[in-house]
Amino acid sequence: MKSFFIFSLVCVVAVLGQAPTDESAAVLQAEHDGCAAYLRGEAEKIANFLTNDYTLTNSKGEISTAGDDIEDARSGRVHYDVFENYDMKVRVYGGHTAIVTGKTKVKGNAQGKPIDIIVQFTDTFVKQSGRWRLAAGHVSRLKD
Repeated sequence: MKSFFIFSLVCVVAVLGQAPTDESAAVLQAEHDGCAAYLRGEAEKIANFLTNDYTLTNSKGEISTAGDDIEDARSGRVHYDVFENYDMKVRVYGGHTAIVTGKTKVKGNAQGKPIDIIVQFTDTFVKQSGRWRLAAGHVSRLKD
């Protein structure tokens, strides 16, 4: 009887632990808003979305910074027709750190070359001054 109670308690905690929280919803909203800023080329919104020390490791192993992304948006050398995330899962740790995994469909032009790819991503968010900001990202290109 005692072991059944403990097992039942573990099951209830496991189910409750998977329910979305206000923080996970806020992280997903930040992710959504960031995608919209990239899609529209809104440099100032991208700057507010990223931490100052943000880095992205792309599917070629190259590292870019917040400054790179902001300049790409300002200059127009990168233009997106599609920039959308899906199949996202979020994990929040201690209310100040979150990991989001999912897929991103990207279509547009980068430095005059067409792009049309789907990547698997892992994004690391931190909560700064009450809002969720992207601190690091990593993408791996999925096969067509």
